[in-house]
Amino acid sequence: MTAPQDNPQPKLGIIAGGGALPARLASAAQTAGRAVFVIKLDGHADDPALDEYPNVSTRLGAAAKILDAMRANECRDVVLAGKVARPSFSAIRPDWRAAKLFMKVGMKALGDDGLLRLVGEELEREGFRLVGAHDILTDLAVSEGVLGAIAPDDQAISDARRGLSVARILGQADVGQGCVVQQGLVLALEAIEGTDEMVRRSAKYRREGVGGVLVKASKPQQDKRLDLPAIGLTTIEEAHLAGLRGIALLAGGTMIIDRAAVIARADALGIFVLGLGDEDGETNHGV
Repeated sequence: MTAPQDNPQPKLGIIAGGGALPARLASAAQTAGRAVFVIKLDGHADDPALDEYPNVSTRLGAAAKILDAMRANECRDVVLAGKVARPSFSAIRPDWRAAKLFMKVGMKALGDDGLLRLVGEELEREGFRLVGAHDILTDLAVSEGVLGAIAPDDQAISDARRGLSVARILGQADVGQGCVVQQGLVLALEAIEGTDEMVRRSAKYRREGVGGVLVKASKPQQDKRLDLPAIGLTTIEEAHLAGLRGIALLAGGTMIIDRAAVIARADALGIFVLGLGDEDGETNHGV
């Protein structure tokens, strides 16, 4: 008698922004025997690899089309992944469904975290289960401690702790998720321009002596299923060009995309990558 097969995992809907993460999630899900359907956001989803999977393209404000597409394709779980530059309200061009959603909370919900939280809550109200990217690719989440061959010194750890305190304040205000600190001085804060542009800007204010540290952290109030801050190979290259000597990431609240390649490149460039504990920046980091 044939043994009964395990119940398949629910079909995964991927609402895809820019970068390589959405396609990596799709690949990982299919490798695990899970069906996927991709919604490519116009002007954001830019990875040609997404075309290898069943997909539809739509603008960010077409909420009714997105919901209908996920239902028609029998998606049960939904993940939001990839870079989405926050547009103005007029650029969103909300359909009736999206406009109704915004009317519930007013324009103040258009802060980064507020908007994402609103989208997540609405998806769950519509009967979908929201999952985090790190639930599918378990190696994404940053662990605590030194992640490569390069260890930070005491000054670097002090800068990292200072940066974590600053990032918390930014996050509480729903502004950004990172900063650059050099020798105790905050050189740049992340806002709407994103991490890479902030790192480039920090180079203009670099002081003499040892280089600075890029710090990334999720917002204190953030739903960790939504838009956890992430770094990839581009971040390592930009940090090197800006004269930074390390990157500190909140453990459990940030992600590394293509971890092995990122750590190998950081090691080659002499840049440390550190997972920071979330105990007021005072955790023993194993260095």
